[in-house]
Parts: sequence; structure tokens; C-alpha cells
Amino acid sequence: MTVVLTPVDRGRAEEARPRPPRRHRLSALDTKVSPYLFVAPFFVLFAAIGLFPLLYTAYVSLFDWELGADDPAFIGVENYTTLVGDEQFWNALFNTFSIFVLSSGPQIIIAVLLAALLNANLRARTAWRMGVLLPYVASLVALTIIFGTLFGPQYGLVNEVLTAVGIGPVDWQADTFGSHLAIASMVNWRWTGYNALIVLAAMQAIPREVHEAALVDGAGALRRFFSITLPMLRPTIIFVVVTSTIGGLQIFTEPKLFDPSGGSGGGAENQYQTVVLYLYQSAFQSFDLGYASAIAWVLFLVVIVIAGLNFLLTRRLASTSSEVRR
Repeated sequence: MTVVLTPVDRGRAEEARPRPPRRHRLSALDTKVSPYLFVAPFFVLFAAIGLFPLLYTAYVSLFDWELGADDPAFIGVENYTTLVGDEQFWNALFNTFSIFVLSSGPQIIIAVLLAALLNANLRARTAWRMGVLLPYVASLVALTIIFGTLFGPQYGLVNEVLTAVGIGPVDWQADTFGSHLAIASMVNWRWTGYNALIVLAAMQAIPREVHEAALVDGAGALRRFFSITLPMLRPTIIFVVVTSTIGGLQIFTEPKLFDPSGGSGGGAENQYQTVVLYLYQSAFQSFDLGYASAIAWVLFLVVIVIAGLNFLLTRRLASTSSEVRR
């Protein structure tokens, strides 16, 4: 026989039920609240250091805001409309993408090949792995000065080699493609070893049983590399591509220090001026903070769009890699 309790009876039963001890209640509260307290410092710092400057930059971009101005005038989206018709901005954007393509493409390929070599049975493997990371650890200013000397138009070692093989010297600072190639070489030298170690970690996470089964089936080293290793490395490679994209679109130090005159224009004719260099010039030479903020926000949106496309591509390639594992 089923007994149906009225709401009044259920309320009395709940009141008669003994309450859990205070220690248990505090333990349950700690379980619910403590995770939020642990992650709270990150969100507080992000709001203070990341989110607030981002939103404030968007606010400044709506004003004719010059450095030291007491009452900047509100002009709406005029800075953005001016930016659309600014030939120097489009030249800087072209230079940025050109240097990015010349650096990221070879960088990823060399990093994968270098990781494959480091994954082999070599003597002193730890020393080799530490060695490829030395360019990343070294001072960026020192590396840029060294590469600026190597690509010197008159006494650079690269021109000496080119002259010896009959190609002739190249004015790396004055030539547009030459300057992009020289700056891309600096970026590759600094970041290839770092990316190779990331790819190497992903290679070592591939189960040995997969390679052993392919070896039993008669697959050679090249066949295993292209049919097993590369498909399983796709998520990691896409991650490296995303990080290289974000860093490549924000390149600043290499072209800034590559200028032999020490200026910030990216060459006499802005032949290797990047978007961040143009932003720097607008903010700290022309002192037009509103226009510089508009440049920063356009660059931010470009990075977000490309990162979003890479994220969608990453998910698709990751699912393909999971199917290969099965």
C-alpha cells in the first residue's frame, strides 16, 4: 500500500530530519566555492591587464586623441574610414603578410623534419634538443644585430657568398623582397627550434604499437612517416600554425632593428614596414593615439579572423586524425 504524504507532512518530515554537522556543510561549501577562488586570480589579472586596455583602446579610437590633449574631440568611426583609404596602412599590411608567409611556411616544414631527426636514435639526444633551443633563449636584439650584419649590403657574409657563386650582391635593406626574406630568416632562426620541440613531444606521444604494426606489414620509414606520423601530428601542426600566425602578424622587433638608420619607418620607402611598426610610428612619432588605436583594433580583428579559421581547420583535421588512430 502506497502512502501519499501531503505537503504539510513532507514539510514536517524535512524539519524532523537531522541537519548535517557544521563541518560537513563547510566541506560541501568548500568543494563548490574553492575552484572558483583558484581561477579567480587569472580572471582578475586578465580583466586588469588584458580586457580593460583592449576596451579602452577601442574607446580612444573613436576620438581625435593626440598625446597631451586636454579635451579630445569625438569623431566616431572617422579614424577607421581614414584607415581604409590609407595607402601606407595597406602597404604595411602587405609587408606583414609577406614576411609571415616567408617565415611560417619554411619554419613549419623545417620544424617537422628537425623533430623527426631528434626523435631518431641519436647519440647525445639531450644535447641536440637543448642546442636547437639556443636561438630562442638568446637575446633577440643580439640576433637581429648579427643578422643585420650578415645581410649587410656592402660587407655582409651573405652577399660575399652570392658574389662568389656569381649571383651578385643584393641590397637587402633597399629591396622589398630581399628585406622580407632577410627578416623572415631572423624569425625562422629564432622560432624553428622551439616549434620543433613541440612537434617532437607530439611525436613521442604516438603509440609504438601503431609503428610496430606498420613495420610488420612491411612499411618502410618514409611510408610510416607520411602515413602514420604526419596524420597524427595534424592537431599539433595546426596549433603551431596558429601560434605562428598570431606572432607573425604582430612582428615588430626584427624589422625595427633591421633598419640601419635606427628609425621606425621600416626602410626609406617603407619597404618592410609592418602594421605594428606603423602603429608605433603613429602613436610615438605622430602622437596620434586615436589613429594608432584604430590600427591596433583592425590588426586585432585580422588576427581573430585568421585564428578562428585556423581553429575550425584544427577541429576538422583533429577529427580526421582520430579516424586514422582507429
